[in-house]
Amino acid sequence: MSETPKASTVKSDSPSRAYGLIAEFETPAQIMKAAERVRDSGYKWWDCCTPFPVHGLDQAMGIRPTILPIIVFFMGMAGTSAAFVLQSFTNASDLTVWAGVWVTGYPFLISGKPFMSLPAFIPVMFELTILFAALSTFGLMFAFNGLPQLYHPLFRSKRFRRATDDRFFIVIEARDPHYFKARTREFLESLDPIAVEEVKD
Repeated sequence: MSETPKASTVKSDSPSRAYGLIAEFETPAQIMKAAERVRDSGYKWWDCCTPFPVHGLDQAMGIRPTILPIIVFFMGMAGTSAAFVLQSFTNASDLTVWAGVWVTGYPFLISGKPFMSLPAFIPVMFELTILFAALSTFGLMFAFNGLPQLYHPLFRSKRFRRATDDRFFIVIEARDPHYFKARTREFLESLDPIAVEEVKD
């Protein structure tokens, strides 16, 4: 009677899942043309990696404008409003709560100037507008890009190391609905790259 192997002695031979396929190109003109072909083929989960910004590549990839500028605008307006309300409260009204009732305090008179002086409020309003907008831009940029990211499957590829030197890459991820390994590899090879390589997750 054969014995069932213990759990500690059973080895797992499950291979790493495929992250996707990468195609390597030599020039910006080649990756521009290839990006247009990938865009027109209907792929959604793909990207271009270049050692320097390539003018017009966003349009070739069909990337839509991000919502980030709109959010930053409203955050800047929130900073302007917060500065105005803060200064109006502290300089003009000084409302306080006493015995559960809102009562007027004693605004501080300086050189006979009006308590509600918009020109005097402008420096603080400007500073808080910039502060709110800058912090929201910094934070949302990190959030939208999934940063910080200390590891990425593309780091497994030795070929991909040249993406920060002198090579241009197109990456099509395996999670794309149109991704089929053989068909996608054949499509990438039709773009006339230097090489096509599969990357494990």
